[in-house]
Amino acid sequence: MTAPDKPPRRTGIAHFLAAAGYSLGGLRRLARESAFRQEVLFIAGLLVIFLVAGASPAEIAGLLALGLALVAVEALNTAIEVLVDHLSPGWSEWAKDAKDLGSLAVACTIGATVLYAGIVLVF
Repeated sequence: MTAPDKPPRRTGIAHFLAAAGYSLGGLRRLARESAFRQEVLFIAGLLVIFLVAGASPAEIAGLLALGLALVAVEALNTAIEVLVDHLSPGWSEWAKDAKDLGSLAVACTIGATVLYAGIVLVF
């Protein structure tokens, strides 16, 4: 069985549209992860609290930026998990380490978001 031909490289607006399509595909894949859905609810809940507490537009923008960072880190963590599961279907120490490190990255981003929210809401 031969590999399919590599598609031609796109440039200009076609490249932009293709990249947007790939990003939407990634978002659809990420939406299948319960952790992602919980993180979106977490950010949405904080947004409601910020609005009720009268947070400034800059503070809300900071929260949304951290929310986007959390989505990005979760996407990378999911990509790591997909690759590790493909490369090591059974248990292995290196696979566990890779997944644990991805999880740590997500936890650090959540921690930064909680710290930021605490500072905004307390001070």
